[in-house]
Amino acid sequence: MADVIKKATRESYGEALAELGDKYDNLYVLDADLAAATKTGIFKKKFPDRFFDCGIAEANMMGVAAGLAATGKIPFASTFAMFASGRAFEIVRNSIGYPHLNVKIGATHAGISVGEDGATHQCNEDIALMRTIPGMTIINPADDVEARAAVAAAVEYVGPVYMRFGRLAVPVFNDKATYKFELGKGIKLREGKDISIIATGLMVNEALTAAEILAANGVDAEVINIHTIKPIDEQIICETAAKTGKVLTVEEHSIIGGLGSAVCDVLSKSCPTRVVKIGVNDEFGHSGPAVKLLEQFGLCADNIVKTAKAMTE
Repeated sequence: MADVIKKATRESYGEALAELGDKYDNLYVLDADLAAATKTGIFKKKFPDRFFDCGIAEANMMGVAAGLAATGKIPFASTFAMFASGRAFEIVRNSIGYPHLNVKIGATHAGISVGEDGATHQCNEDIALMRTIPGMTIINPADDVEARAAVAAAVEYVGPVYMRFGRLAVPVFNDKATYKFELGKGIKLREGKDISIIATGLMVNEALTAAEILAANGVDAEVINIHTIKPIDEQIICETAAKTGKVLTVEEHSIIGGLGSAVCDVLSKSCPTRVVKIGVNDEFGHSGPAVKLLEQFGLCADNIVKTAKAMTE
């Protein structure tokens, strides 16, 4: 059996920007002194005249991005998720969201899997914050193939986009030759009748692994990948919930305000269904190896299996 290829979606982000730079001469990239970590340095090397290091001044960077967008450019403002959504929130809201400017925010190093950087950098609130901004599109890709497609879709879309990328190398499970990314549309990865597992980001692969284990134990799980958190695919959520009657959401984000909350909003309005959320509970993370932290916080296939079994007994 061939070895599983693993790649961090932040790397996919940097490589995609460099490739798209050839096609779009109005694509500009901004960073906040983190080009090596966010991988925007790949774009900088190829297009130095269209790259701006704004220094450790994330709010100012968002303002610069807004100005570039107002002149017809397509700016990608890049930094860690904690700073892109947290430190710069007011500027993102008022200078990008309110005028609905064509700014793309590349937020890397999101979630618990930032690992040793610890609680201050493990941003588990960014999706919740960005969901509150009217008109903000939010994308959380699951692997390299999906991340590249998401960046390409963001360039084509006119309006503000928040893209969430990870530090940890994760399995590439999508087939580049057949994969199709459609903004705002979820993807059914596995048919099932007993329970619906709705996942996003790096938890999608864990959900697929869990579904295989559940199948061996007589539980038929349907797996849905929600790569676009906003606007969310209400149709696929309602269809799978009506089919199985039980929904389990999985995300590397707080259970408050993220995918789970978005799914509950949809179902409470259109298809009341029992929902259990797996995510970071109402607590901060702490320093440690990324994989160990994910296991400790229950963001792993084993905990998905355990929770799904309890829901279907």
